[in-house]
Amino acid sequence: MNQEIVIPSTHGALLTIDLAALAENWRRLAAQAPEADCAAVVKADAYGCGLARVLPVLWAAGCRTFFVAHLSEGVAARAILPEARIYVLNGLLPGLGPTLAAHDLRPVLGSRDELAEWAALAEASGRTRPAALHVDTGMNRLGLSVPEALALSGDPLIGRAGIALLMTHLVSAELASDPINARQMADFAAVRAAHPGVPGSFANSSGIFLGVAAHHDLLRPGYALFGGNPTPWKPNPMRPVVRLEAQIAQIRDVAAGETCGYNGRWRAAEPRRLATLSMGYADGYPRAASGRGIALVGGVRCPILGLISMDLIILDVTDAPAAARGATATLIGDGLDVDTVGRAAGTIGYEILTGLGSRYVRHYVTGTGA
Repeated sequence: MNQEIVIPSTHGALLTIDLAALAENWRRLAAQAPEADCAAVVKADAYGCGLARVLPVLWAAGCRTFFVAHLSEGVAARAILPEARIYVLNGLLPGLGPTLAAHDLRPVLGSRDELAEWAALAEASGRTRPAALHVDTGMNRLGLSVPEALALSGDPLIGRAGIALLMTHLVSAELASDPINARQMADFAAVRAAHPGVPGSFANSSGIFLGVAAHHDLLRPGYALFGGNPTPWKPNPMRPVVRLEAQIAQIRDVAAGETCGYNGRWRAAEPRRLATLSMGYADGYPRAASGRGIALVGGVRCPILGLISMDLIILDVTDAPAAARGATATLIGDGLDVDTVGRAAGTIGYEILTGLGSRYVRHYVTGTGA
C-alpha cells in the first residue's frame, strides 16, 4: 500500500485495512485445494478488521461458510449475511439452543450432552437443524475424544442432531515437521471412515499447506486471510491486509544521562532526538513491546524507548531525518508485518491482530497494489 495517508484529527493513529488484499488472500488459499470448499474464520470481529466490512467482501469473493467463536458473533454475522452457513465454534452452552436456532446458526458440538440437547431441540420443534461435530485429536480443549467419536458410528443420535460436518483442530500446523500432524491426520481419517457421507474439515490456515491429506472437504483459514504468515518456515505467501500509522505529536532533544517514560527505564548514553506518538497500549499496541519494538519513520527503523504508555509511545528518531511534528511513523506495514510486531512483543501476530483497538480511525481501501 503506497498511497498517501492523511490522518484525521480525531485520533493520532490510523489503521488502514485493504479489503482487496483480504479477498485475494481468500482466493489464494482456496486455490491451494481446488477439490475442497474454502470457508473463513471471522471470530474476534474478523481478527480486529471489522466484521461488518469483512463479511460482504468475502461473500463477494465466493465464500459461503463462516466460523465464529461465540453466539453473539454469530448473531452479528447473520444480520450481515442472511444466506451464509455460519458455525459457532465454542459449542452449545446450556440453554442457548433456541437462540442459535432462531438465527439459523450451526453449533459445533463437542460432547454427547451437547448432541442430545441439540437433538432434543430439533425434536421439540419438528425440524432437524444442521450442526458440526468436533472431534478432539490432540488439543485436549473442546470436542469428543476419538474413541467417543468412533463409538457414535451408526448411532441415530448423529442424524437426530443434524451433523453436517466433522471437524477437528490442529495442534501444531505451523510446525510442518511436527509428528503430531500425521497422528491427527490418521485419527481424523479413522473418524471420517466411521461416519461415511459426512463432510470433513481439518485444515486451518497453516494446515492448508500440509498437503492434500489435510484438505478434506472444507478448509478453515482465519489468520492467513488477514495477512498472517501460515508458513513460518518460508516467506509469507499472503498479501498484507492491515497497516498501522501514527502521527508524531512532539519532537525533543535529550542530553546524555536523561531518561524517558515511566520509571526512567531508558537512559540516553549520548544526546538523542526523541519523538512521541499519539497512541499507546489502550489502542491495542502491546505494552510488552516496550524497549523491543520499532517503528519506521521515513523508512528508518526507530526503536521504541522506555515503557509504552496508555496513550503514548516514544521513539528514538536521531537517525531519521524525516522525523518532525505531524510526520508519520509506521508501526505495521512496509516490512513490519503482524508476525514481526508480535515477535518483538514476545507474542504472536494473532494477538496483535485481534487486539487492534477500537480507538483507531479505520480506513478501508479496496486496492492499492500488492
